[in-house]
Amino acid sequence: MAIGIAARGVVAGVAMAKSGMGAPLAIFMAIVVYAGSAQIAALPLIAAGAPAWVVWVTTLCVCLRFMAFSFHYRPYFMHLSRRRRVAYSFLMGDTNYALFFRRFPEPVAGDQHEDYFLGSALLTFAVWQVSIIAGIVAGQGIPASWGLGFAGTMALLALTCTLLRSPVTWVAAVVAACAAIAAYALPLKLNIVVAIAAAVAVGVVSDRAQAFRGGAKP
Repeated sequence: MAIGIAARGVVAGVAMAKSGMGAPLAIFMAIVVYAGSAQIAALPLIAAGAPAWVVWVTTLCVCLRFMAFSFHYRPYFMHLSRRRRVAYSFLMGDTNYALFFRRFPEPVAGDQHEDYFLGSALLTFAVWQVSIIAGIVAGQGIPASWGLGFAGTMALLALTCTLLRSPVTWVAAVVAACAAIAAYALPLKLNIVVAIAAAVAVGVVSDRAQAFRGGAKP
């Protein structure tokens, strides 16, 4: 996955360089924020001089998916101290989330889940920081026509498809995709939030239907 992550990082870095940010501020943002989608969503607003609260609300909406990620991670890391869990939350990402749950569909007693998480998350963090800083430094030297961002998108799409292992996951994915497209015109990228809510609703309805069928059996 490092190739796709690096492609997205370079594109995000170039976008930050072209937004009018100085290199030191752009690099500081890359390290502290560590959320490519939130960075790209915030850049046009910062460049346009939007109020700070608009930037904050936009990035909050884009990053709401990490609340769902945290909920899924909880059974694996609830035995750790609060400080360690907060530190791990900073390292969460889309790719290492998908890889983790492909490796551990359910918590396994005695397994060191945090070792696998850190191995994936730290590598992702390193690749992202190197690539995004390279993009910031390169700046105008990398044309948008190269389409590097599409490589990262395809990598995420391929990884997502490997997680579709049951009819419920397929239905949730299709519903989320349709919801995201239908709500695309919403401001502040709220279509992402709508898609997440739709997928979660499908999962909740499916779980309750399975529980009802299980309770109805003699």
